[in-house]
Amino acid sequence: MQLVSLGQVVSTPGALAALEASGQNAMEFLARHERNDWGDVSDGDKLLNDQALQDGSRLLSSYRTTKGERIWVITEADRSSTCLLLPEEY
Repeated sequence: MQLVSLGQVVSTPGALAALEASGQNAMEFLARHERNDWGDVSDGDKLLNDQALQDGSRLLSSYRTTKGERIWVITEADRSSTCLLLPEEY
């Protein structure tokens, strides 16, 4: 397993509010993303993420909070930053 380099971690206001409402911490989702657990993405997106580990493309994971709200975790292709956001904030 190749750990994802997260770079600078940032979050949108919507993702922060969803985390607070669920009583969860961003680290829970970041740790899964870092360990190549892409969450609730399609098989095609899982394959793209696995390829991105080799070719340096952008990575996208999708998780649900305990309240059912979807949170995306996106690491940029250059691995300079990772953002937690709601899909509608993309």
